[in-house]
Parts: sequence; C-alpha cells; structure tokens
Amino acid sequence: MSANRFFDQPLVLVDLETTGANPLRDRITEIGIVSIDEHGSQRWSSLVNPQQPISDFIRELTGIDDAMVAEAPVFAELAAEVLARLKGRVLVAHNARFDYGFLRSEFKRAGIKFNAPVLCTVKLSKVLYPHEYKHSLDALIARHGLTFEGGRHRALTDAVLLEDFLEVALREHGTLRLHEAVTELVKLPLLPPGVDPQVADDLPEGAGVFVFYAADGQALLLGHASNIRKRVLQFFVPAAKIGKLSRDMASAHVLLQQTTRIDWVETAGEFGAQLVEARLLRQLQPKLNPPQRREQDLCAWLLRERADGLLLPELVELDGFDFSTAEALYGPFRSRREARQLLTRLADSNGLCRLAMGLELKPGRGKGCTACALGRRDNVCVATLPPLAHNARLLAGLSRHRFARWPYPGVIAITEGPQWGSQLHLVNHWCYLGSVHDAAEIPSVLADAAPQFDVECYRLIQKLLKDPAGRVQLLD
Repeated sequence: MSANRFFDQPLVLVDLETTGANPLRDRITEIGIVSIDEHGSQRWSSLVNPQQPISDFIRELTGIDDAMVAEAPVFAELAAEVLARLKGRVLVAHNARFDYGFLRSEFKRAGIKFNAPVLCTVKLSKVLYPHEYKHSLDALIARHGLTFEGGRHRALTDAVLLEDFLEVALREHGTLRLHEAVTELVKLPLLPPGVDPQVADDLPEGAGVFVFYAADGQALLLGHASNIRKRVLQFFVPAAKIGKLSRDMASAHVLLQQTTRIDWVETAGEFGAQLVEARLLRQLQPKLNPPQRREQDLCAWLLRERADGLLLPELVELDGFDFSTAEALYGPFRSRREARQLLTRLADSNGLCRLAMGLELKPGRGKGCTACALGRRDNVCVATLPPLAHNARLLAGLSRHRFARWPYPGVIAITEGPQWGSQLHLVNHWCYLGSVHDAAEIPSVLADAAPQFDVECYRLIQKLLKDPAGRVQLLD
C-alpha cells in the first residue's frame, strides 16, 4: 500500500455509532469504514451487537435500536476483519479520539492490542479553515455543500462524508498544503524520555484530573482540565516554544522532564474534575502545586447565647462536626490564627467589644474593654451598652462569612454530564464522598466512604447548590 490523492500513506476513514460516550463502559453498535489507497476507495460497514441495551436517546439520535442489533455479530466476531481493514493505515475520523478510544477498548476486550497514527478531521478543518467558527460534521456539510444518502448518524454515511470533505480540501487547498497539514496533525507528540510513548495515545480528550509522577513515586504536578490530553501535552512542547508558554509553565518545564508516569481520572465535566482535584491535592501534595494547608486544623466560629442574651463566639473544630445542627456557624478557617484574625478585623472595623469577642481576657480600666477605656466613640462595649447593640454589630460583620447550613436530610447525588455519559457525585454535609456512573455502584461507595471536610469542595458544592437546576437527587 502506498500514496493516494490525499496523503502519502493509505488512509482508513472510520465512523462508529455507540451506546454512549464512555469507551470503558459503552459499546459499539455500528462500524463504517472507507479504505483509501493507490487502488481507490472501498466501503464496508456492519451493525454490532453491543450486548447492552440501547437508550431511547441513542435510538432517536442514530435510528439504531435493540431489535436491529439483536442478530448482529458481537465485536469479537468482527475483530479480525476490522483489524485487517485498519492495519497499516492512518485512521481518520471526526473527533478522532472518540472513535479511536472505542476501537482500542473493543480490541482490548478481544485480546488484541491496537495502535495507529490518527488524523482528526475536526482539527484538519480548523487548520485549513481557521476563520470558520464551527467544525462539526453538520457544519462541514452546510459549509461545503456536502450531500449524502442514508441517515445522518449512521456509520457508513458519516465515513463517506469524511471522504467528501477531503475531496473539497484537496480541491480548495491543493496537494502540497493538504499533505503538510495532515503530516503535522499525524505527528506524534513529544513526551519526556522516561514516559512510555504509548501514553500519548491513551490520554483521553474529556474532562478530568491528571497527575505527573517522578521515578521515586513523588507527584510532581496535578491539575484538572476540560480536555485532559490537550492540557497534558501542552506541558511537553519543544524547548524552542517555551517562550510562548506562561511563566509558570515555562518554569515547570525542566522539572517535568523528570516525569516517568502520567495518571489521570476521567470525569463527566468540570465540576467533577474540580472535586477530584481538591481531594487529590490534599492526598498527594505535588511539588509544583502550591502547598496545601493542613485540613485537620479547620475550624469555625459558633455563636452561643449567654444568659443575658449576649452572643459569644466559640471556636469549634470542623473534624466530625455535625453541620446539620449549626444555626449560627461562621467560617470555615484553616487555622485558629486565621479565625482570630477575622474577629480582630471585625472588632476594629465595627467597634466591637474585645471582651465579648474573646480577644481580651481581662477588663481594662473600669469594667469595659481596652477600646472603651481609651475612649473610642464608635466602640460598643458590653460594660456600657445592652447586649442587643453588640449583637447587631457582630451579626452584621459576620454575615458575609456565614457557613451555609446543609440543606438536605442526608446524602445527595449531583448529576453532571450529558444523558449518555452522566456521572453522579455523592455528597453529604458538604463532604465529597465519590463519583459513580451507575446508580448500582452507590451502596459500595457509601460503605467505603470516609467523609472528610475540605474547604475547596465545600465552596464548589455550595456554589453549585445555589442554582441546582434539577441536578440534585436525594438518596434514601
């Protein structure tokens, strides 16, 4: 096999229909292949029995239902033929990492290791038509006047559309420009010498968290991204391009060359990625991330009412605290020092009594606090004014620091992601417990969970719950 009109290597244009978006959980329902080499192009397609139900959403999108695939071969029965059609060719697909990831997963289940150079026609469109805003397959159809027979979102129909797009690109840009663009996009990305080059193939293009590790197991850098693969590869650009990176990325470049392992956790979206990131930052303490403060020192102010009605701030530790019972909790703070600094600022800016705030242990001259003894006119002192006056200023000053009360009776599941790839994030009393794709996994996660309050998770969850928009399920 040799050159063809589009490139100097044979191509295989592929489109898959699947039961969902996750190659580890979902399965292929149809394969469409267009093989292109010096002999021209050949077309082949087959329905595939996914051995799992097809959802109503997918059925409406693709027109493929359970009855259509009931008698179709499973992928393992097609594996040899599919491999023969793919082997030795550049795999071309629209959003190629999606199709490539599913093929690799299906081959792996069949006991076959599969790798191929990959060309994404979304990226090719962006390179050749940089001034265009949209690059979906529907956008290419509309922009270039592509026509097709059969239904959209059927595998062979969409694979043939990719061939038509290549024909347009060749006609409008010429052989040399098309070859240059394809060569650049097919080129393997650079990784540190200690990392298995195969990792570049394995990195997913969805949301999640990534971690770089050194040979001794020390975590070097941890981050979250909406596209894990794109973000990870940005750290390993050639040294000549370092000047185009941010200052932080440039300074980390040398240390990251010590990376020998890259791990990642996929999530359904940005919210889940941030939850996982907060947990792993605390656990791993990566070298290049800002140092994480000790969570065991977390505390908050709890207002308790004295017999005469005066509200007194009492510092409580958040480890094991029952947030459902707190009506007047303010914080959280990462240390006692940070908590007392807030009271000091409030005392100074709001004229509060340092005795009542616990900032002074003994009265000053007379029975009042120091500020009262010094004659501060704006000061409210419990020695001279009723407790209600002091309470009013204290509550006004603390209002923006109020700790949100947990609004549910127990554990909730926060749904994130599209219908075909959603994820459930389990939360109880502001503590992130874990995430699942299948509700059947919830009992095991709850049984193994060791709830630990985390400030960043609290802030993320609190922000989302201000507008839950139907994403919250209360678990019994």
